[in-house]
Amino acid sequence: MKLTSGFDISSSALTAQRMRMDVISSNIANAETTRGKLVNGKWVPYQRKMVVMEPGTNAPFSQYLKNEMGDGVGAGVKVTKIMEDKTPFKLVYNPTNPDADENGYVSMPNVDTLKEMVDMISASRSYEANVTALNASKAMITKALEIGK
Repeated sequence: MKLTSGFDISSSALTAQRMRMDVISSNIANAETTRGKLVNGKWVPYQRKMVVMEPGTNAPFSQYLKNEMGDGVGAGVKVTKIMEDKTPFKLVYNPTNPDADENGYVSMPNVDTLKEMVDMISASRSYEANVTALNASKAMITKALEIGK
């Protein structure tokens, strides 16, 4: 086990949570965007994006066994992809909108601002917890170095 394993794990989590907060910010910013992208000559609303995270490395079975037995250290977390939410778009009646269909309905993005704020709070708390763990690791290493004085 490396002395800095705690730093590696916490830093990977900090990076992943920062990416998650960036994607959530993008979702909130585009919650009213009715022209997200052009598909087959027709504008479609912005689609909510979600971050997918997985364990840091694809280690062999022996490494997983060591980790479970307490002889190994985890490898942190990594963002593997950013996927689009397949929830249907919301239809809002607004016949004066230039994007309204022949019945006066506008397709709005599938972004729920309340859900995004809850996700943002969760990501923010995870980020804070990892900063605390990083600071605790730093304090422990500092104290260990002071023993030798």
